[in-house]
Amino acid sequence: MGKPTGFLEYTREDNIDRDPLERISDYNEFHIPLDAEERRKQGARCMNCGVPMCQSAIRLKGMVTGCPLHNVIPEWNDQVYSNHVHHALSRLLKTSNFPEFTGRVCPALCEKACICGMNDDPVTIHDNELYIIETAFKNGWMKPRIPEKRSGKKVAVVGSGPSGLAAADQLNHRGHLVTVYEREDRIGGLLMYGIPNMKLDKSVIARRQALMEAEGVVFKTGVDVRGETAAKILEDHDAVILACGAKKARGLTAVVTDLAADPADGSLDASAAQPSPADQVKGVRYAVDFLTENTKRILAGGSETRGTARGKHVVIVGGGDTGNDCIGTVIRQGCASVTALEMMPAPPQKRASSNPWPEWPKVLKTDYGHEEAVAKFGEDPRVFKTTVKELITRKGKLKKIRTVQVNFSGGKLQEIEGTEKVIPCDLLLIAAGFVGCEPYTADAFGVRLAPRGNVETAEGPDHYRTNADKVFTAGDMHRGQSLVVWNVVEGRGCAREVDEYLMGYTSLREQ
Repeated sequence: MGKPTGFLEYTREDNIDRDPLERISDYNEFHIPLDAEERRKQGARCMNCGVPMCQSAIRLKGMVTGCPLHNVIPEWNDQVYSNHVHHALSRLLKTSNFPEFTGRVCPALCEKACICGMNDDPVTIHDNELYIIETAFKNGWMKPRIPEKRSGKKVAVVGSGPSGLAAADQLNHRGHLVTVYEREDRIGGLLMYGIPNMKLDKSVIARRQALMEAEGVVFKTGVDVRGETAAKILEDHDAVILACGAKKARGLTAVVTDLAADPADGSLDASAAQPSPADQVKGVRYAVDFLTENTKRILAGGSETRGTARGKHVVIVGGGDTGNDCIGTVIRQGCASVTALEMMPAPPQKRASSNPWPEWPKVLKTDYGHEEAVAKFGEDPRVFKTTVKELITRKGKLKKIRTVQVNFSGGKLQEIEGTEKVIPCDLLLIAAGFVGCEPYTADAFGVRLAPRGNVETAEGPDHYRTNADKVFTAGDMHRGQSLVVWNVVEGRGCAREVDEYLMGYTSLREQ
């Protein structure tokens, strides 16, 4: 422990954020890192406690706190304080394949379990991690690690999100010949097209791709694995990993009323109408499709006016990370207003006594998109305990929505009478989560799906081998919608099982 009294001498200092009204004018990353001396002080705050909960990934009351990768956090914090960043890097890479991703987009489960957080602010573990890996790239320390020997075994990874990339990285370093197939034009999965550029600049993914290619991984983009393509991949490889994500979006059902059908008074009596899928209405989009389209325009360097939120009243259904990313995106596109609907009640502002450390804190989170909405429009865009009841269109195009407040009782959603409200809405984005993988790739390889839409594994949820011969699965396709850090865990775990299947044993590290 480099500084035994560091947690007493120094206060927590986060990376500095650009002013919200400045940063909404572009799609650049907006966190400004601390200088090296200030970062050393943040490393010094780590107590090197006897039982470091930060690396535990312990499950308490159904929620995980602590790092799922079991990063040896106290060790690299100590090295940051001692200004031995190269040594810090060696410890970080023992457990983490892509700290440049998690250091940007992870919600920092580690920090929620930090013992400093019992009575003060936790250590800036998340920012320290990013400092280590970015210092390494800047100084040229991240050089290709090419395996000295090759096993001759061929592995196909279908899907290039964080789980597929982690599996490919592990198996390639083990000496297997790895080919990654991706249906989009660029690798990364939701890292590329589900997370906006201001949160994760796409050059970071390209930088990692170049390193992996130099180490021997082959990437094939624009390959949608179906039918004969799947059969050929099975024939040509000794093992196949399906890591295609959980991209089957949860829909929204609402009554649709077209005012053009009743021009006399425009009444909104929908009591006899039948609810229908909202995504069939012009002006309703799934959030990930919307974010993908925007990122592709940015990468192409083209206009951002076609199909965007410019000048529109936007409503976003869903209060998670994707919903927040949509808020930040539509503000940058120049929306006239933004409202975010969340069916659940607002969490408390502070951790309750019934939710003690080190449990995951069930508190209200104000993210970058919410901050930007407050700066731009003067108020938090979130409306809790509310959902969409009716879509009001004119000549088939969305113009307004009718919302209603709701309660959950007995596992059912109940409307609260007298709470209906009609608000303008030209663009409705559905960010209500996902209900499993898109089944066609699973069908092409003959693997079974569980009732909740994820791929079923032969030996239970903690394993990765499917019912089909030599076919494995990992990531959201296996566990359901989850965090980037859990997907890296999945990729590493799957790689270990594939290696053991191919070689009869494995030397890959357990989590």
